Amino acid sequence: MTAEKIKQQLLAFGNPSKAEHAKYFFKTGRGQYGEGDLFMGCTVPETRSVAKNFRHTPLIELEKLLNDDIHECRLCALVILVSQFQKADDLARSEIVDFYLAHTHRINNWDLVDLSCYHIIGAWLEEKTDRSLLYRLAESDLLWDQRIAVVSTLTFIRNNDFTDILKLSELFLTHKHDLMHKACGWMLRETGKRNEATLTGFLDRHYQSMPRTMLRYAIERLSPAQKLQYMTRQEK
Repeated sequence: MTAEKIKQQLLAFGNPSKAEHAKYFFKTGRGQYGEGDLFMGCTVPETRSVAKNFRHTPLIELEKLLNDDIHECRLCALVILVSQFQKADDLARSEIVDFYLAHTHRINNWDLVDLSCYHIIGAWLEEKTDRSLLYRLAESDLLWDQRIAVVSTLTFIRNNDFTDILKLSELFLTHKHDLMHKACGWMLRETGKRNEATLTGFLDRHYQSMPRTMLRYAIERLSPAQKLQYMTRQEK
């Protein structure tokens, strides 16, 4: 169960044209959020199939994958980590959470965050009254820590617990990056799917100051009349 063996299996799925498209899709150009990231052109299902074969890989080898320059290596490490967390006892889960938090600088694109954080950080905090970890991540200078904080709330939202996403969305109303606007808008939309009154209450308080992208994401599942109302009111 070595990082090198995993990488070789991923490389066998490599596709140059898909790799080239991924460079554009994940914004790897100079000054963009994914600057310098490298791809082999392996699809997510292909990556998951490799991860399934190496689900018992020790953390020391997963660390090597996370430190690899190739995006799919980091993706595969995180898929494996999620699988291990879901089957672990509390002691092992604590170790995985610590490992995850120590490597957030390598969980450095939105897809890497989104496929892992709510399964690990969200699940870890779900039954805990102390969720200060979310707010430490939110206060980090690292964009990926901030997105982890927001998307991790999906676990709570799915259990009709909306307190943290409302607080975090309010905190990030003035954030400058559209990846955070999209993350907050997405989680607010998920909130509205379960409790529309909670969403519209937040919108009524904040629609005028919400970044337009956050608002558009948040209202996506509302009625056409409601969408028009919020968008028109924001333009006034």
